[in-house]
Amino acid sequence: MASARESNRTVEDESHAASRRIERLSLHLTPMIPLPVDGSYRMEIVTCAGNSKVKMDVDMGSLSMFMRGKHREIQERVFEFFNSRPELQTPVEISMNDHRELCMKQLIGMVREAGIKPFRFVNEDPGKYFAIMEAVGSVDVSLAIKMGVQFSLWGGSVLNLGTKKHRDKFFDGIDNVDYPGCFAMTELHHGSNVQGLQTTATFDLITDEFIINTPNDGAIKWWIGNAAVHGKFATVFAKLVLPTHGSKKTADMGVHAFIVPIRDLKTHKTLPGIEIHDCGHKVGLNGVDNGALRFRSVRIPRDNLLDRFGQVSRDGKYKSSLPSINKRFAATLGELVGGRVGLAYSSASVLKIASTIAIRYSLLRQQFGPPKQPEVSILDYQSQQHKLMPMLASTYAFQFATIQLVEKYAQMKKTHDEELVGDVHALSAGLKAYITSYTAKSLSTCREACGGHGYAAVNRFGTLRNDHDIFQTLKETIQFFYNRSQHTS
Repeated sequence: MASARESNRTVEDESHAASRRIERLSLHLTPMIPLPVDGSYRMEIVTCAGNSKVKMDVDMGSLSMFMRGKHREIQERVFEFFNSRPELQTPVEISMNDHRELCMKQLIGMVREAGIKPFRFVNEDPGKYFAIMEAVGSVDVSLAIKMGVQFSLWGGSVLNLGTKKHRDKFFDGIDNVDYPGCFAMTELHHGSNVQGLQTTATFDLITDEFIINTPNDGAIKWWIGNAAVHGKFATVFAKLVLPTHGSKKTADMGVHAFIVPIRDLKTHKTLPGIEIHDCGHKVGLNGVDNGALRFRSVRIPRDNLLDRFGQVSRDGKYKSSLPSINKRFAATLGELVGGRVGLAYSSASVLKIASTIAIRYSLLRQQFGPPKQPEVSILDYQSQQHKLMPMLASTYAFQFATIQLVEKYAQMKKTHDEELVGDVHALSAGLKAYITSYTAKSLSTCREACGGHGYAAVNRFGTLRNDHDIFQTLKETIQFFYNRSQHTS
């Protein structure tokens, strides 16, 4: 009997707990409006501004200034240039080779004709640099990525990993796109695991040169932007190997960055010892010429070592203010965080484009309506609002978050504050992962929200989805290796 009473009491307790839980949840719900008993109540659709006489009370100029701020003017210059040059706008149907050539013409035209030179803002004013990238991405995401390869990756490696001698020699050529370049880090067998790279740079004491070598097929540099067609230089990440004095052995000093010419500046022919392969047609971003690089005992001057964090003297001695390979590696990766900042920012920009297209279409597209009344905008339906309005809110949230990220990044570049370095790494890793994932899903939602018309290539959803897809992979796991290096002496 006692057991039965305890069992009943347990059931009653669980029932009361469930009732209390339901009561608390009900407080979060909007109460239903009591319906009149005389049958006079009827549901009405509240029409959107796109299909009614309702006047929008948003000042678009003020909103644009608020969202784009002090960089609105430079973005307008980008838009004006491409609007005035229809031959530089990317057509819906274009071959891979034509797309690559058009992308290069777009970049050169913006820099040389319009006088918009993003490279000088990479360190000087990162906010303006990313604003230009956003505007360029609205023209063609491939162009934004090619711009990033040229100025942020290839150019940024020279600025941030090199010293004055490198900046004096290469700045103008990078700035004017006279020196198109590559960022050759990823290998066939090693992507994010930069410390596992197998390409070597062995110092030759006799000739005062480094010998760049690809020891096996797995060490071939792969997916290298600008390599297949346009690149003339590459920043090559390789293990620095030095002779040991008084011994036939060598010392591995860890991964360093080297400037390696890959094509002749005048003839554009591939230089001796360099093998270049085309990675071919991709799912997206086919305006970017990704290629593979192999080095067979390629000799470069000692000065081509980007030696901000470690120097090699004429007699082959190594010097660095940082005490270990891991510390130098962490410092090197710390200077490359701008790439992840740019991906978070660019992903949010892609979401802006897609959500704008979907919402504008939903305002204009009319389907069904009350009996004997005109059809209404599909954005009047709650199902469409539930798809698009949270996305619109997220777009604004991402805008504010990435602006703050860029401001922190700019401050970090100026002050070199160690706490800011950690903050920027954490914020950029988190935002990049979340925003790219959210945008990838939202691109499909936007396409679906536009019905059959969303499937038309001219409406860009397919291109945006394919171009953006790789954003989820790029720079994905460098944060793990950065953290591991920071905590390893």
